[in-house]
Amino acid sequence: MKYTCTVETPLGTMTAAAEEGALIGLWFIGQKYYPTTTAAWINEPDYPVFKALRSHLSRYFAGQNIGHDIVLAPHGSLFRKNVWDLLLKIPFGEVVTYGEIAQAIARAGRLTSMSAQAVGGAVGHNPISILIPCHRVVGVDGSLTGYAGGLDKKEALLRLEGVNPA
Repeated sequence: MKYTCTVETPLGTMTAAAEEGALIGLWFIGQKYYPTTTAAWINEPDYPVFKALRSHLSRYFAGQNIGHDIVLAPHGSLFRKNVWDLLLKIPFGEVVTYGEIAQAIARAGRLTSMSAQAVGGAVGHNPISILIPCHRVVGVDGSLTGYAGGLDKKEALLRLEGVNPA
């Protein structure tokens, strides 16, 4: 059974989704790749994961460099999950490039190379915004490229973390 609620943030309203005690999604309303099959989800704003999420987001938007103790269980292919796992390792206030992630995936898989575009697709389909910090991935020249929630939100999240986007 999937549970849902809306969460207000300084950057706009978000939809959260959870199942089996784990967060499976966090999207800005109307963002690219927003889920289309939500009719059967049960609105349960007091579900424990959502209480922890609201607390986490409150601290995050207050500029606190915090880890999180929320169980994450995003749905996706093995490749996408591997990319999302690497995103979780990007420290607060730092950025990496799509190419750097591609190189890390290639090394881990003992491949000679990996497409930065393939990594970009996986980053773009990240279903748990902010907590899986896809906003910390930038172009090779440091430019802001792609963010399903909108580049204005990506820039705001990076500025909140003390990064001055190019």
